[in-house]
Amino acid sequence: MIHIHHHEDVTCLEGIVRVGDWESAIYVYVTDGMLVDTGPKVLEQALIHRFHEASFDSVVLTHSHEDHVGTASWIAQHKQVPLLIHEKGLDICSQKAQYPFYRKITWGIRDPFVAQPLGDVHHSRSLEWKVLYSPGHAHDHVALLDESTGRLFCGDLFMGVKTKVILREESIPTLMNSLRAVLTYDFQSIFCAHSGYHPDGKTRLQQKLEHLENLSGEILHLYSQGLSSQEINTRMFPSKPLIIAASTGEFDSLHIVTSVLAEHLPFPAPDSILEG
Repeated sequence: MIHIHHHEDVTCLEGIVRVGDWESAIYVYVTDGMLVDTGPKVLEQALIHRFHEASFDSVVLTHSHEDHVGTASWIAQHKQVPLLIHEKGLDICSQKAQYPFYRKITWGIRDPFVAQPLGDVHHSRSLEWKVLYSPGHAHDHVALLDESTGRLFCGDLFMGVKTKVILREESIPTLMNSLRAVLTYDFQSIFCAHSGYHPDGKTRLQQKLEHLENLSGEILHLYSQGLSSQEINTRMFPSKPLIIAASTGEFDSLHIVTSVLAEHLPFPAPDSILEG
């Protein structure tokens, strides 16, 4: 299922992925001859029709997660356009899908494809986009900023103000540093890969940063009182979203706690302290 929205000269293709009672939106954007992300493999047939209708000369991938690059191989085979990603994502894209089974069921199994390295600036037909390296959610994550219009394509940098679970490899401190860096630029609206268009985007990103700073402060405070990471996790995140069990712990609120502690402890903590 694909819904089409238009905001600020941007065509927003909203796909809905459902697995049982769970559902998630995932957005693909087209503006000024540039496609931002390609959507997941499970939506490929629905998206192909839209890709035939759309006019784009380049594809910029915000990062290499399968919900963002799942149809890139189809584009590589059927469209004579470059696919661009941060250099740290090149090898991942060229290999077979290597992610857990539950994610393959949810987003599909993306095929390998060849991408080109994305530079510090990307030119669409008439606009110049600053490429803002913004790791934390993914090691190859970027955001795209057009300072002339104040638009930011932020991939998974936002997703929502409150963060309740993260992937095991994510880092809250790194994500906060990326938010701080992006917030130094002048922009208004954001186009998020999962929550869509926000005309007050800069305010929303600032709210997310403040939320993460407060979370981090509380985690460090509880740790200073002698609580282990498991005890901190239980106190701060008493409810357990279904994704924790479905992912066998790849997604978990515990990773929020351990990533904050790993960054701020003066020396590596024994596993017994981090794991409780």
